Amino acid sequence: MNKTLKEARNFAKASVEITNVAKEHGVDVGVAPTFLCLEDVHKLNPDLIVAAQNLHYEDHGAYTGEISIPMLKELGITWSIIGHSERRQYNGESSLLCNRKILAMLDNDMVPVYCCGETLEEYESGITKAIVRDQIRIGLAGVSTDKASKIVVAYEPIWSIGTGKNASKEIAEEVCSFIRDVLTDMFGATIANEIRILYGGSVKPNNIKDYLKEKDIDGALVGGASLTIDSFKTMLDNIID
Repeated sequence: MNKTLKEARNFAKASVEITNVAKEHGVDVGVAPTFLCLEDVHKLNPDLIVAAQNLHYEDHGAYTGEISIPMLKELGITWSIIGHSERRQYNGESSLLCNRKILAMLDNDMVPVYCCGETLEEYESGITKAIVRDQIRIGLAGVSTDKASKIVVAYEPIWSIGTGKNASKEIAEEVCSFIRDVLTDMFGATIANEIRILYGGSVKPNNIKDYLKEKDIDGALVGGASLTIDSFKTMLDNIID
């Protein structure tokens, strides 16, 4: 819940140079602003992947306060984050609910960025992999192999978001590798290797490159460090350096 419409417009305009450099180096760059800003950001920088932060699985109906897939697609928005840890924590979203959203998105040729991750208590109890496995299996249940490669999975350890506690690159890689194994069991090795796995959790300009050097980390889901255009640019510079 950051940036007014005016602030988002200024960010989008300033990001054009960044996306031009990203395209030259084969890097996909995107943002997920509020619903109010989606259309303007998309129009001001068409080369920027613009994702919603959430959506509803029904295309219309008596769901006050919700946004549907047809509404987003009319704006040219074809990506959405699903199951972000804050949605799970503050809005009670379950993996079952995420599953309904993901299936609806795939039926409408949209790209879900499905988030999974454990709390500090779960991490300290040594059940990270059990938690993540269940989130993946439930959230992606019923996804056909011909659509699975379109999914993006984001591992975000909740204990490492905005706390200053970084999951080391070794911990991040271990869990992302495990996610790849779960996806392999579900969809086969070929599809699993096509699914992009992101790491999110206190990713900053000074550590993003270390994370992306790991074998099973294909990208980053960045929070606070992406809010200023200078930090956004520095992260890209550090990736392609």
